[in-house]
Amino acid sequence: MQELTKAEEKIMQLLWDAEKAFVKELIEKIEGKKPSYTTVSTIVRILETKKFVGHKAYGNTHQYFPLISREEYAKFATRSVLDRYFDGSFKKLVSFFAKKEEIDIEELDDIMKMMEKEEKKDDTHSNS
Repeated sequence: MQELTKAEEKIMQLLWDAEKAFVKELIEKIEGKKPSYTTVSTIVRILETKKFVGHKAYGNTHQYFPLISREEYAKFATRSVLDRYFDGSFKKLVSFFAKKEEIDIEELDDIMKMMEKEEKKDDTHSNS
């Protein structure tokens, strides 16, 4: 899987929310200054080349849909950040936010509980 540019990610967010859409519909959902039809169409075609998006043809127009879920990409992107900036260590990531005081003790406790639940799920699935 490849990383998305900011523009590609913005279009993917819209597609994930919509589940399927024509280029015109994607443009309508963009807040603020609207990019041109050609710009959005080009980004969608790049996403298709990267295998993030598929389409269904209706004559000369295409309705696009995600081939990769938001969760799949989030997992990939998170792993990428962990590997590049924190030597692949979730502990280093959490420590970084704790040191920057962007996370409090209650949030740390919640994170630990969530991780423990996930570990139990993984253990249950791997033992099956």
